[in-house]
Amino acid sequence: MYVDMHCHSVSSDDSRATVEQYLKWIQVLRKRGQQVDAIVLTEHRKFDAEHDYSALSSQYGVVVLKGSELDTRYGHFLVYGANQRLQRSFDFTDTKLDSVALMQEAKECGAIAIPAHPGRFGIGFCEYVDKGPDFSDVGIVELLNGGSRRGENERAEELVGKKSFLGTGGSDAHFVSAIGTCLTEFPQNIRNEQELVEALLAKEFRAVRLEETNHH
Repeated sequence: MYVDMHCHSVSSDDSRATVEQYLKWIQVLRKRGQQVDAIVLTEHRKFDAEHDYSALSSQYGVVVLKGSELDTRYGHFLVYGANQRLQRSFDFTDTKLDSVALMQEAKECGAIAIPAHPGRFGIGFCEYVDKGPDFSDVGIVELLNGGSRRGENERAEELVGKKSFLGTGGSDAHFVSAIGTCLTEFPQNIRNEQELVEALLAKEFRAVRLEETNHH
């Protein structure tokens, strides 16, 4: 199963794409023989508890999951399985969250938080990994980010190699045609946020580019 683990809809302040536009574009990709089975909406500094995408999801045959991209003192973190307990524990709008506390609390309540675009110059996790606090809870980072500039995914790759981290892939799409450019390949079927967290914890996944899903 191929999942785009990182994208932003109009619910994020800097994106112009609606969820339906993304799902329509995925149909175009499928006609080209490429495979995108699910997307995770990781809106900036929020979790859209009230948004229900199940009708769109079944209409277009794409699993639509929800996560968050949060700002911490040590770069941006992607949160999967953001349940009510986690939402109560942290102010998602806070741009100076403690990422170590976020990872620990996520782990305890059945969610997971991982560094987003770690190779991003100036704000990525690479800048902090050796000079921040104890990051022993980090085992997974975003390895392939579709929005990265030259050199940034390479820095992430170096980090993953050096620290033996596992890596995910996500498009970081803010506009329609960017959806699905980078994905995470899972061996199992994922239908909801909880199954996504379980699949990440099972550690059997890899980051891929869209071209690698081609069936033609």
